[in-house]
Amino acid sequence: MSAPHTDVEQVEAANTAFYEALERGDFDEVSSLWLTPADLGVDEEFHDPADAGVISCVHPGWPVLTGRGEVLRSYALIMANTDYIQFFLTDVHVSVTGDTALVTCTENILSGGPAPEAGEELGPLVGQLVVATNVFRRTPDGWKLWSHHASPVMAENSTDDENGENGENGENGEDRDEENPS
Repeated sequence: MSAPHTDVEQVEAANTAFYEALERGDFDEVSSLWLTPADLGVDEEFHDPADAGVISCVHPGWPVLTGRGEVLRSYALIMANTDYIQFFLTDVHVSVTGDTALVTCTENILSGGPAPEAGEELGPLVGQLVVATNVFRRTPDGWKLWSHHASPVMAENSTDDENGENGENGENGEDRDEENPS
């Protein structure tokens, strides 16, 4: 077994490889980074791969996807419909216990769709803030994704309307108690 700091570095590298493969639109690389039944020592000839170490994925606004087929199909769809995507990861935290690792991070995403008119390189760029949890499992071939869960971060507004409702003055325009803001 490797040293704990080496495990953390290897998990960080696997996590980075996942996001870089998404940025390049490299479906084969993305696929290779997810657990397979063989990674878990399951003989697919005698066992249903869906029953062993099911992988899962939750994209922002999507239902839970389980199994390699559903998960990888979702990435194929995303890659086919996204001309440009770039991830700036912040707040990355890695925790390793035995053969399981947990990575939490903030995905600062910049993406662009198809060009609105012929001749333009990209459609308008859109930014999105997402928090993610990635669960990895150690395999003979290195750390592989077991689960990815991403949720959008809601934007904060300092004021919602002219009357101060839910804004600076609190609910219904009333002043908030400075000592007890809730």
